[in-house]
Amino acid sequence: MKHGFAMTGTGDHDGAQAPLREHALRRELAEEIRARPYQLIAAPAQISFLAVVLGERGGEEAEAHLARLCADRGAPPPAPGASHHDHDFGAFQLKWERHTEFCSYTFCRPGAVDRPFADTALDLVPADWLADLPGAVLVATHVVFEGAEAPPRESRDIAALFATERISGSGMLGGRARVWTDFHIAGDGFGRILVRDQGLNRRAAGRLVQRLLEVEAYRMMAMLALPVAKEAQPQVYEAERRLGELIARLAEGSGVDEEQDLLKRLSGLAAGLEALAAGNTYRFSAARAYYGLVQRRVEELREERIEGLQPPGEFLYRRLVPAMDTCASVAERQAALSRRIAQASDLLRTRVDVALEAQNKGLLESMDRRARLQLRLQETVEGLSVVAISYYLIGLVSYAAKSLHAMGLPVNAELSAGVALPVVLGLVWVGVRRLRRAVTGHKGGPD
Repeated sequence: MKHGFAMTGTGDHDGAQAPLREHALRRELAEEIRARPYQLIAAPAQISFLAVVLGERGGEEAEAHLARLCADRGAPPPAPGASHHDHDFGAFQLKWERHTEFCSYTFCRPGAVDRPFADTALDLVPADWLADLPGAVLVATHVVFEGAEAPPRESRDIAALFATERISGSGMLGGRARVWTDFHIAGDGFGRILVRDQGLNRRAAGRLVQRLLEVEAYRMMAMLALPVAKEAQPQVYEAERRLGELIARLAEGSGVDEEQDLLKRLSGLAAGLEALAAGNTYRFSAARAYYGLVQRRVEELREERIEGLQPPGEFLYRRLVPAMDTCASVAERQAALSRRIAQASDLLRTRVDVALEAQNKGLLESMDRRARLQLRLQETVEGLSVVAISYYLIGLVSYAAKSLHAMGLPVNAELSAGVALPVVLGLVWVGVRRLRRAVTGHKGGPD
């Protein structure tokens, strides 16, 4: 469908111009730049974040589940097929986003609470609705967002909030915020992030919280590829070993039968590798994409080191980078192995074809020799046949001449046989050749 929009005149022309034909996707593409906007957040606040894995076709179920909450609270539901939905339910604010493989829920509870990480935004969300969330929760994080007016926290106070001394933290966004986390799932099943406002406005605070939560979601989605890579590693190693053995046998040289057996084994190895790649290629590709998003989000945080603490981005990369390198290594080994198998198969197939062609050539030459021998034998038999037939025919002529002589006719039997001999031989020879030509289509004579 094409839309039209009017443009007002300029210069010396008055009135509106005729509507211009608009591309069917113009407005959809233009709105994409505004997709998934950040929330406006003011400190203090409590934020709870959930990332629920649904698969590529589970977004409709999550959308229907969200619409149920909206209906229960008298709120407008998300638009059909929407990629995000924001609404203020009074006690809490909800931001829902649909991604390719997962949906995220960000619940914001304005105002300070007496027990950080114990009193959360999820306390205000219907428990039965949360229990029925479609999909499987991959990320669950509580964020405590403190205002600049809150009393400063000492290191021991921060450690008490996280119940561990292993905390990473840094200044972010040019020192306008400080963030602490432990990258650990606490006893309640949630990770914890403490953010202290040091000069953020609501927009910057909303962007900061969104980036922190996106880092959590994207890093976990990227890490989904690590178990897949670990599972594939021994299979790739075994395929590499088997390929090495087959190539060694190929280098030794062998007969056509063994080369055909090698080709069959290579084909089976290639089929097994393709089945393995079909099961993990998407996961590896998705991991690369998610890892790229994590890198960009960490860069946007603009971390500044706090004395005595490791920045969260540095801590994150310490384990995430080796994991992604492992996935990339397995993916590259698979691709390289597939190329090597293809090359070995092409080489072996060429050798088999050449050997078969040589065999076929020898077979054809042998058949040609046999055909020539058969022709010579046939010509010899034909000559003997002409002699034998002519002998019997001359005998008949002789008997006929003797009979006529006995009847008193002046016929000389010996003379008649001698005269008939060349005629009979010629006629028999011509008749035998015509008969052979009629049966075989071969004209005879030398090739």
